Amino acid sequence: MSRFWSLKNQSEELKLSDWFYPTAHTNLITKWSAPVVWHNTYNEKVLKNYYKNHKITVGLTVFAVGRYLDFYLPRFVLSADKFFMVGQKVIIYIMVDDVFRMPWIELSPLRTLKVFEVKPENRWQDISMMRMKTISEHIVHHIQHEVDFLFCMDVDQVFENKYGLETLGESVAQLHAYWYKANATLFPYERNPLSEAYIPVGKGDFYYHAAVFGGTPVQVLNIVWECLKGIMKDKKRNIEAVWHDESHLNKYFFLHKPTKILSPEYCWDYRLPPNSDIKVIKLSWNFKAYKLIRNKM
Repeated sequence: MSRFWSLKNQSEELKLSDWFYPTAHTNLITKWSAPVVWHNTYNEKVLKNYYKNHKITVGLTVFAVGRYLDFYLPRFVLSADKFFMVGQKVIIYIMVDDVFRMPWIELSPLRTLKVFEVKPENRWQDISMMRMKTISEHIVHHIQHEVDFLFCMDVDQVFENKYGLETLGESVAQLHAYWYKANATLFPYERNPLSEAYIPVGKGDFYYHAAVFGGTPVQVLNIVWECLKGIMKDKKRNIEAVWHDESHLNKYFFLHKPTKILSPEYCWDYRLPPNSDIKVIKLSWNFKAYKLIRNKM
């Protein structure tokens, strides 16, 4: 039995009103009553006290293949060690295509590193999409028995401030920094009606970033499995969604609303102009050296 089932009954004791302050920011509750978490909208002390009595382990999966392993992984892991779920037990699951190139990284107490080798893909697009298959397999085989919550993140990011308990939820989606203020008609959803990722113009709630998503292992398994099914059906039709796995993730959250949404502060790009909405950046995009990285996969 997954660790989640015993935790779920305990978690129901923690009400949204106990820790979340929607008056601290605008547009904080979705029409389906999911909180949109920004800096200063949550009571960190209440969350710490609650999870002190309800011990949890949080998982974090990340893929580092080709030059991504050398170029991005060390900084991502070291920053996660410093800022991700401070004071909680954390297991970081690293998927690499060459375990012999995995650097030695010393972590703080309560943190565990697990490294797994994955089959290399010919194109970066296939790496991005097929991670859904790999994550699903690992959740089924062992992750669901090891952690209570699980995040899946891109490796080309850096933690800059506390990324904490306020982000935990049954299913967690990340607002895309480039599109969180845009009108739904402009969202870069897949518009080909023959694709499994198709969302009609004018439909949709938000545009979500595939660089960060999470939830309980059971829910993350459902997310990645449904995305994988859509990707494989498209492949049979020789269709590739415009933003690959991100398009399929957006279709999933269009049909199955997330229970918690993270503001762009939890995944920000410094190439964007200064923005008064962004108070404290929790996680930022690393320098995107795509010509160097992707051409040498």
